[in-house]
Amino acid sequence: MRHVIALDVGGTGMKAALAGPEGELLHRARRPTAREHGPDAVVAGILDFAAELRAYGAEHFGTPAAAAGVAVPGIVDEARGVAAYAANLGWRDVPLRDLLAERLGVPVALGHDVRTGGLAEGRVGAGRGADRFLFVALGTGIAGAIGVDGRVEAGAHGFAGEIGHIVVRPGGSPCPCGQHGCLERFASAAAVSEAWATASGDPGADAADCAKAVDSGDPKARAVWQGAVDALADGLVTALTLLDPRVLIIGGGLAEAGETLFTPLREAIRHRITFQKQPSIVPAALGDSAGCLGAGLLAWDLLASTDRMEVTP
Repeated sequence: MRHVIALDVGGTGMKAALAGPEGELLHRARRPTAREHGPDAVVAGILDFAAELRAYGAEHFGTPAAAAGVAVPGIVDEARGVAAYAANLGWRDVPLRDLLAERLGVPVALGHDVRTGGLAEGRVGAGRGADRFLFVALGTGIAGAIGVDGRVEAGAHGFAGEIGHIVVRPGGSPCPCGQHGCLERFASAAAVSEAWATASGDPGADAADCAKAVDSGDPKARAVWQGAVDALADGLVTALTLLDPRVLIIGGGLAEAGETLFTPLREAIRHRITFQKQPSIVPAALGDSAGCLGAGLLAWDLLASTDRMEVTP
């Protein structure tokens, strides 16, 4: 069976799969990233893991993978295939695409983790069938993926979709990016956790605890939650004004609160828009499989473009 390698590299672990031509995951595997051993060890682990996946495919499906797709965090130069920087992995300017292509002997596509997950959500997940979508992941930070006609826009310099760094509270909390008042300082899962830990007096409390307290009617929790929802709505309306997506897909840890998040968020956006059209606002559908599915799509897209080049006279 013809298949590709799909690899999703995270800060602490790697998720991988062998993906079939219809996007089906034929085999799944996980492995620690081993970042505690340094960036060289992380890269070596990725190469070894990919080689193991290649060998598994050859043994169980009669042929090795035809291509590979890899999603990594941080700053990614997709055009050159370089993992430019990732603070949580400690690497800089790693030519990961070429290293993997040399190790595997097949073409390799390299993508940004959030954009790759967004590609999967837009094409085969919650945004299936939409010609324009915006995927937003509410995790430790906030990042997005801009989808247009089945592909995700990386931008001229690889920074497209960084919605977490829209300034929504000028002069507000400092952000590691150097600005003050960025969206992710108020509406990420990490920001809600920090705010609720302070408001509740429990240093171990997190965003999930805040959501539970909101559901139970706690007024302090409702104030923290509404502050995050209002900041998120302000940032999203800016994005909607610029991009006019048909579907807005919300994922990440904060989205696990379900309608505790989505009901007030839809209402807050509705109150803010004037001439804009409110898109469908839906939860992500693919969970932690999105990165692998997206990496597989990158690999199949690469093969399709290669095939077209080969038949062009």
